[in-house]
Amino acid sequence: MKVTIDGQSIDVEPGTTILQAARMIGGESVPPAMCYYSKLKGSGGKCRCCLVEVSKGSEADPRPMPKLMASCVTGVMDGMEVNSISSERVTDARKSVTEFLLINHPLDCPVCDQAGECDLQNLSFKHGKSQTRYIEEKRTFEPEDIGPNIQLHMNRCILCYRCVMVADQLTDGRVHGVLDRGDHSNISTCISKAIDNEFSGNMIDVCPVGALTDKTFRFKSRVWFNKPYNAHRNCDKCCGKTTVWMFGNEIQRVTGRKDVYHEVEEFICNECRFDHKDVNDWVIEGPRKFEKDSVINANNYTRNIAPVVIETEEKILLGREEDRKKISMASRPLRPEETEIFKEGNV
Repeated sequence: MKVTIDGQSIDVEPGTTILQAARMIGGESVPPAMCYYSKLKGSGGKCRCCLVEVSKGSEADPRPMPKLMASCVTGVMDGMEVNSISSERVTDARKSVTEFLLINHPLDCPVCDQAGECDLQNLSFKHGKSQTRYIEEKRTFEPEDIGPNIQLHMNRCILCYRCVMVADQLTDGRVHGVLDRGDHSNISTCISKAIDNEFSGNMIDVCPVGALTDKTFRFKSRVWFNKPYNAHRNCDKCCGKTTVWMFGNEIQRVTGRKDVYHEVEEFICNECRFDHKDVNDWVIEGPRKFEKDSVINANNYTRNIAPVVIETEEKILLGREEDRKKISMASRPLRPEETEIFKEGNV
């Protein structure tokens, strides 16, 4: 099956979604996704961030689809043509969705442990606005302790359902879920039961915002101050392949290895994540590779940084002549004919 996205064509297998085809192509045409997670069955279709315009349905039925489609749950057809970043309708829709997601989201970035690797930050940087039109009060929830290792900040949650799907598909007994309806919907343990399953820590990795964070790393450091290394150990519960985040010789946190779309390659157990913070527990493989757009990647130690050269015209940085007269620097005093002008205040 052949599908064309923003003028780039690719052959895919039947059953492939538009989002998956876009990721095969790569580049700017890949729609953002806040709820879709390729490792979780049934994910997608909730956040509406990945909307695209289908300008041609297929070779058999070339009519365009009248509405924007969620690319994560829309299968491709042979001959389909899709506009992603090249469509003004799509760009406006993503801006609107971003504004909607930020309506109730608190401005916690300066104190949030997710800052620097937050999908919502990346989305708002690309599609957000610098001002808000929302004047009503934001929705708020009371703090709730859901376990010894995971901190829940329900005010930051965007209800992507990823953590619920992780508990459904990785653990043998889910004790949390989405309660209530509409703007009262929230993640909670309905019987106030602690989340302590052996694979529950993966909820932290799949959360696209700072709603679920690691208590053992809480307020310890900013992620861009840590150096992430791929490491592994022999574990009888999981693959044992992780990323260890080091500050000097100290391991401050352990996470699953993620790809360029911030998706975990293989889920890890809580023992690897929380109980092994000694360097001697791990075999360090080398620095982790980053996606191209990342605050952690800025000036990182894995690549050579070329010196910055500012090309300017000669003496352009010395200032304007009238400014020189106003400040009359000692190194560039006023000329005699300029003194009277300066005294008269006409400069």
